[in-house]
This record gives sequence, structure tokens and C-alpha cells, in this order.
Amino acid sequence: MDARQLYDEYLITSMVAGFQPVVVEKAHGCTVVGADGKEYIDCFAGIAVCNAGHGHPKVLAAAKEQMDKFVHCCTYVYYNPRAAELAKLLAEVTPGALRKTFFGNSGAEALEGAMRLAKQHTRRREVVCLTMSFHGRTYATLSITGNRGRKKGAGPYMPGVAFAPAPYCYRCPFKLTYPECGVACAEFLDHVLRYQTAGDVAALIAEPVMGEGGIIAPPPEYFKTVVDIVHNDGALFIADEVQSGFGRTGKLFAIEHYGVEPDLLCMAKGIADGFPISAFTATADIAEAFTPGDHLSTFGGSPVSCAAAIANIGVMQDEDLPGKSAERGQYLMDRLGKFAEDCSLVGDVRGKGLMIGVELIKDAEKTPASDEAKAVRAKCLENGVLVGLGGVFANVIRLQPPLTLSEDEAAQAADVLEAALTDIAG
Repeated sequence: MDARQLYDEYLITSMVAGFQPVVVEKAHGCTVVGADGKEYIDCFAGIAVCNAGHGHPKVLAAAKEQMDKFVHCCTYVYYNPRAAELAKLLAEVTPGALRKTFFGNSGAEALEGAMRLAKQHTRRREVVCLTMSFHGRTYATLSITGNRGRKKGAGPYMPGVAFAPAPYCYRCPFKLTYPECGVACAEFLDHVLRYQTAGDVAALIAEPVMGEGGIIAPPPEYFKTVVDIVHNDGALFIADEVQSGFGRTGKLFAIEHYGVEPDLLCMAKGIADGFPISAFTATADIAEAFTPGDHLSTFGGSPVSCAAAIANIGVMQDEDLPGKSAERGQYLMDRLGKFAEDCSLVGDVRGKGLMIGVELIKDAEKTPASDEAKAVRAKCLENGVLVGLGGVFANVIRLQPPLTLSEDEAAQAADVLEAALTDIAG
């Protein structure tokens, strides 16, 4: 039996809307090779995970060296040198006064831990999140996710969660236009705190650039406004950088674009170039809110994954991958933006660095073109380019390749995407 047959027989896949028909045999750099030998330019990177490229030799070497020493010890029972080294490195590279880190395994685990720490530090019990957000698929992280499509069939969810409007300028919930709007979506957070909560808010949780929501990058002044509002209310700001972190947007962390410092920052995906690990980092005073027995993770801070993460951050610094992300991303944004002027199927091109969304619409009323987006993705795959699909209406083509994407690969990927868009637009 091949992998597809084994999947059908033995994996729970009924929740997947449709697999991309690629059996992955191997991958290197920005290239994925199927079992049939066909090569693809990977413009999705395992959902923004392999930021330093598939199989970066320095990352693999660090992981292999650690495997020869030991694979597991439980970071929260014995002293794990790699976890200590990685925590120190994160204190050095994360923005502001962030200092102390807890390691887990997935982005959802990082968000849950950060929420609990924020509640214990503030002695408050509510949180505010954004509509159209996505924070994970556990009970608590679905509770703070602002997307009905992800939450359906599993409620009721955790109480004590309120939602502020997403900074989605292309589909402004107030029917306004930036910048004349005065960034009303940010100002409305004060209304949410006053009228949708019990005055017991521990934190605002937000993605600096929203990934699953359709690559929504807020206006420049958005976070300054909302962070001022939550701090004035006595609450904290938790930045969810699970998808936007580690060079993805042209800076090591996306929140650096906005001139504010988070009180806690959550990481996963790109932290170790494919090795499973997550983390949340807090300021020193907030970190001390945990007391013995409050939190633990058996596999969190795996020595192998920590070694890979240390090497991965070194690669990002040595090869200036955030800078390359900014450069390649600007090329793609400029090119696709110009293409969109003559393609009625494309409603909006947006993003930062190599976190780019191309929103497809059917008409001048901005009717979401979800079927057309699926067809564009299929055309791209047929012609050797892997792209993602997202947005709350499933109508956004997502470009999130490894940050090592070359000029030629970027040009080739754009050629294929533009041809697909032209073909489907008719």
C-alpha cells in the first residue's frame, strides 16, 4: 500500500477538506520532491515552519550532535543545557524586556501557558481577542479563536472571552477607509472592555499579522493604540507570533514593525526549522507568577529541538534571513500588486515580508471567490508550485515560502501564480 492508501485506511483525516495530491519523498531548501520524482517550489513551508529552508545543514548537524548525546531528560525535572542556552538566546533576540521562557511542543500549548501565566500575574480571569483570529485547536485556544469555521460543532466554549474587531482594512467592519477611519477598529477596543467584559481582563491576545485569518497586516498605528488601551485597563498584551515570528515578516518578530513591546510572546512553527518545539517568553516579574505545580510539559524543551532552534536562530542572524524575507517579499508584493490592477479576480494583495495574502473576489461587491481560490491552488500545484489557502472565507492564496527563496525561485513562483490567476479569471 502506498502512503495515500495507508492514510485512507489508518489515519483520521475526515476533518481535512482535501489533501494536496503530493506524496512527499524528500525536501531541501525551497524544493519539495514527490514520490513520483516531480519537484515543486514550496511557497507554503509546511504552514510557515521551515523558515530557514528544508533540511538546512547547520540545523540538521546541531540536532544530530545532540541526538548522539541524549534525546530526552524532561526539562522540568533535570537541567537540560540546550534548553538553558536557548532560553538565554531568546531573552537576547526577543523585543523589549522579555526575559524568561517556558518551553512546550505546539503553538496551542504556548498560548494556553501564556494565558494561564497572565491570569495568575494579574489575578484576573478574562481575555480579549480579535475576530478572524486563529490561536490553535485545543479547547482553550479555540475559545479565543475568532473564526466560526474553526469552532463549529464543539461548543460551548470557555467563558470569559470577548472579541474586538480585526484590523481588516479590505473588509472594514465599520465600512470605513484607512486612514480617514482614524483606525476605528483599534479605538473600539475600549468599547469592548467597557461593555463586553466584567472588568476582569487579564490580557489582550493578538497576532501581529493574522495568518489563518487571511494574512491581515494591521495599519502602522494599530498596536500602539490597542496596547495603550489594555495597559491603561491594567491588562497585559500577549503577542501570538507562532506564525509570524522568526523572520517571516522581514523582522525577527512581526511585532517589531509596530513599535510596541509585548508582555508575553508566544512562539512555535519557525523556531526550529521543522523540529517540534514551542515557547512563551515573559518579562521577569510576570514569569514569577507561577508557583510550584502550576505548569509542566513532559516533552517541552526537547534537547534535540532546542539544539535545532539554537542553530536555526544562528542561521537567521548569519544569513540575514529577515532581510532576505523583506527583499523577496517586497518583490512579490510589488509584482502581484501590479498584476492585480488588470486582474478582476484579485481584490487585494497584502502582507509583510514573505507572509503574503492574495485575496480573490468574484465581483465589485467583493464576493469571496473561494472555489476560484481552490482552482488557482490546484493550477499552481499542477505547474510545480505549492501555495496555501486561507482566510475566513477560504478565498486567500497564501505565500509563505522558506526565507531562503532565491530571486529565480521567486520569479518562477510568481510566473506560475499569475498564469493560474489569469487562467481561472477567464
